[in-house]
Amino acid sequence: SIARTAAFAAAGGDIVSYAEKFLGVPYVHGGSTPKGFDCSGFTQYVMGHFGGSIPRTTSGQYGSGAKISKSELRPGDLVFFKPSAGSTRISHVGIYVGGGKFIHSPQPGESVKISDLSSSYNVSHYYGAARVTK
Repeated sequence: SIARTAAFAAAGGDIVSYAEKFLGVPYVHGGSTPKGFDCSGFTQYVMGHFGGSIPRTTSGQYGSGAKISKSELRPGDLVFFKPSAGSTRISHVGIYVGGGKFIHSPQPGESVKISDLSSSYNVSHYYGAARVTK
């Protein structure tokens, strides 16, 4: 519904604040709880808290949102990455927090953290962004 979409979209700052509660939670392959998250388990858990029902996989999450350009990013939008500059596959997802940064559960041996979209690695591996509105 339009009202639900508006309410969910307005929650961008709340989504970011909630996601930041999990800074330092370790990466766990297949993890989808605050005991440990993988990238898409983290985004699914955070969005689910706000009533955003999104699939478990990165490609499913990309497909579930409205595609937006990097210049349209707002806090709470999902940002997606590919495994290599030449790849056409989505391998990673995070939540845009504003100011050119995103929060994500990166990889084994790391924990939920905030990273810079403008780092050379993230620029070359950037795939796209989606806004979840349900």
